[in-house]
Amino acid sequence: MESVEGNKIIVKLQKGLTKDGINADAIVKGLKELRPFALEEKDPTLTKVTRLAYEHIEENKTFSIPLPPEEAIMPELEEGQEADDSAEVEMIVNSIESDDDRLESLDYLFSLMLDRENVDNKQDMFAYRDALKGF
Repeated sequence: MESVEGNKIIVKLQKGLTKDGINADAIVKGLKELRPFALEEKDPTLTKVTRLAYEHIEENKTFSIPLPPEEAIMPELEEGQEADDSAEVEMIVNSIESDDDRLESLDYLFSLMLDRENVDNKQDMFAYRDALKGF
């Protein structure tokens, strides 16, 4: 987020997570305060993710979206073996199994909001958007 005030809200939300865990009312309130900054910056993905996240938390009283999938490490090539462009990269799909997983995922989403210009972060933000829409 480019806005200093918006970033302050995100940092406050992260501190609240660390201190109180997922306090649904406080997080929803903070995300609702954050959304106008995303609108002002004309960032449709951040705006949508912010809205979908607070709607999800309002409805479920928690955050049930897992971390975005990760690419698995490609197996090492044996000596003399060449990389094959047709080899498929296996994706590691994360799941929500505990409150710690919920905290980690929501904290990661907030981190993405702070630094959304990074290409990998944009991809992960899209993954959160799609997961929230599909939940």
